[in-house]
Amino acid sequence: MDPSTTLSLSVILAVLAAAVTHATWNAIAHGIKDQTLAFALIGVGGIVIAIPLVIVTAMPRANCWPYLLGSVAIHVFYNLLLMQCYRLGEFGQVYPLARGISPLVVTILAAIFVHEHLAPAQIDGVVVVSAGLAVLVLAGRRPRLAGGPGGVASPGKHRAALLAAVGTGLTIAAYTTVDGVGVRLSGSPVGYIGWLMLLESLGVPMFALARRRDVLLKQPRRILLAGLAAGALSVLAYGLVLWAQTRGALAPIAALRETSVIFGAIIGTLVFREPFGRTRIAATVLVAAGIVLLNVT
Repeated sequence: MDPSTTLSLSVILAVLAAAVTHATWNAIAHGIKDQTLAFALIGVGGIVIAIPLVIVTAMPRANCWPYLLGSVAIHVFYNLLLMQCYRLGEFGQVYPLARGISPLVVTILAAIFVHEHLAPAQIDGVVVVSAGLAVLVLAGRRPRLAGGPGGVASPGKHRAALLAAVGTGLTIAAYTTVDGVGVRLSGSPVGYIGWLMLLESLGVPMFALARRRDVLLKQPRRILLAGLAAGALSVLAYGLVLWAQTRGALAPIAALRETSVIFGAIIGTLVFREPFGRTRIAATVLVAAGIVLLNVT
């Protein structure tokens, strides 16, 4: 096995911190009912954090820019699909489905495009983590979506929520792989994340200012601050992941990062009053077992 596929303790802790941070900013985004407003504020928060990073860090090398710009385009689709997920679905259902698809896809893409080959136990770890995440969706209760009788989804909206979550998961796998290559070529991981977050954060705020400025200005201060904080947390979360990708293989990092769904399930229980129950306990055990396998050498 390539030694680079073994994750160090510092990388594991960084990715787990990213998982907690990612679940937190997504929960904030879900909690703001107007999703265009939510992602506009998150974009502004990301821009505020990204500008100093761009100013004080070295410019990424020229050969990483095709990857960086490709990632910007993928992130735009990711944000559009994620907004659809949160418009249609329950946080405890669409979030784990979107996040749970990506580790297996990243494993395949990393093997094809980056030539990273994991030990059998680590492949088992990716599969077990993904299985644990799938348990949260497939064995859970049906999402409560808007538009159905008694708060239960109509079949059409239920399918739309699932399709949006699957599409989101595929975009996550795509940008994870692209950024894994790009950040290694950049020579400046902090500069790479700064430019990435600056460029990909511009779209939704510009749209909101052009079309929804009156709504934006009428929001309570707590909503504005929550959205901006979520944007700052999104930069921190992905910055930690990109740093980790310069020090470890993409597939185990992707699987470890998606433990955010467990933290998301906890947040869903404590904040949104969604039940935790036996299903999520079983999923937590599976994910924990998978993390152990990821680090078997």
